[in-house]
Amino acid sequence: MNIALIGPSGVGKGTHVASLSARYGLRHVATGDLFRSNLQDHTPLGVLARKYMEAGALVPDEVVDSMIEAWTEALDYEDGTLFDGFPRTPCQAAFLDDMLHKLGRKLDAVVYIRVPDVEVVARMSGRLICRRCQTPFHTLYNPPRLNGTCDVCGKPLYHRPDDSAEMAHRRLRVFHRSTEPLLERYAAEGKLIIVSGEGTVSEVEARLVEALDHVSVERGKFIGRDEYGIMFAQQARASKPPAIGLDLVLLGGPGSGKGTQAEQLASKLHLPHISTGDLFRENLKQATELGLLAKGYMDRGELVPDDVTDHMVEERLGRPDVGEGFILDGYPRTLAQAVALDEILARLGRRVTGALNIDVPDSSIIDRLSARLICRSCQSPYHLRFHPPKRAGVCDSCGGELYRRSDDNPTTIRSRLATFHRQADPLLHYYRECGVLRDIQGDDSVETVCTRCLSSARELAVHAGIGVAVGAT
Repeated sequence: MNIALIGPSGVGKGTHVASLSARYGLRHVATGDLFRSNLQDHTPLGVLARKYMEAGALVPDEVVDSMIEAWTEALDYEDGTLFDGFPRTPCQAAFLDDMLHKLGRKLDAVVYIRVPDVEVVARMSGRLICRRCQTPFHTLYNPPRLNGTCDVCGKPLYHRPDDSAEMAHRRLRVFHRSTEPLLERYAAEGKLIIVSGEGTVSEVEARLVEALDHVSVERGKFIGRDEYGIMFAQQARASKPPAIGLDLVLLGGPGSGKGTQAEQLASKLHLPHISTGDLFRENLKQATELGLLAKGYMDRGELVPDDVTDHMVEERLGRPDVGEGFILDGYPRTLAQAVALDEILARLGRRVTGALNIDVPDSSIIDRLSARLICRSCQSPYHLRFHPPKRAGVCDSCGGELYRRSDDNPTTIRSRLATFHRQADPLLHYYRECGVLRDIQGDDSVETVCTRCLSSARELAVHAGIGVAVGAT
């Protein structure tokens, strides 16, 4: 059997995976454990992930996908698998389907542990984590044998600062945005089983065993699309507030030049350029509350979750300098983040007025990235052909050393592009349906592409009734 066990943090997945794996002879993999293992063992993927973290950057999804693929390829064919907390999004589901198909496998069932949000928040407040091995415990539901000490490795337990009620609510919002389309997908495919996570550990365990017993004999009690639709009634999208500024998001694949175009647009439109990479590094460098929270994840060898990034974006968009608009670069990357951005802007009384998609063929992107250089100090990008430094190997901005990233090779770039397209296609459809998407032909000179971006920005401003000096130099 190949099983995915999913549910938000706090529903008890970690409590049951060991016993379920042993009972059914499944190889258990959790993305968090796998990520930490690659970092600690200094595998090529772990070294690559560490470079992103040391540069103050988020680790891209394709790196984690590659870790899962490498782990799965190492299994014997007859080994069954239990994917713990993966997939979490439709994009990851598409990756998992493709990967298993290439290996001659299939996903037999997706088991969703369902617990009311109010109960999840209450549980998080009592959660304890081992500082060394990250084993979860709970003061009420799964207490350690010795107070404050891990049963597994004997190290101290602690209550993580992000397990507050406020952060739990934020995390749940992110989870539902990302995962409910995933559940709908698996319901339509006849692979979804929903198990109540309420009650004692033994009661939940019995329900999970019953569910997997039925799957093992190919008589799973799957949830159909109609039944799913009743259980998870979708809320109608709220009407958006009127546009009050030229609020633009720039989309495009790796190497499409959206960062360069964002800087050009910001300069010509006199609007702030907000890069999520810069924002992430700023919070880390200044040791803000959010920066310390993100650093805590990174120090534990964990991926920084979307709710932390969402919070950073919301804080930045609430500053006074965005009154007339902004150029947002690097966010959103997924459909769930686009919905999150709509919610953030609605709370601020504004909305996205345009999404500019810098469209460049994959073949051109591979050529571009193979010649890309990055500054080790300030992360400024250069290109040997399109944007060379004034002095070879030296950053124009800070004098730092320029280098070629280890993931800027054709094989890795193709993998990154496959991940990008899985994420971007639903995102582009979303903005197209909203009537704000403009496709910009990006396989041209920086100046020509900038002219096209300015023309689209002018059109969007006029359409939204915004009086902005678009195209001013």
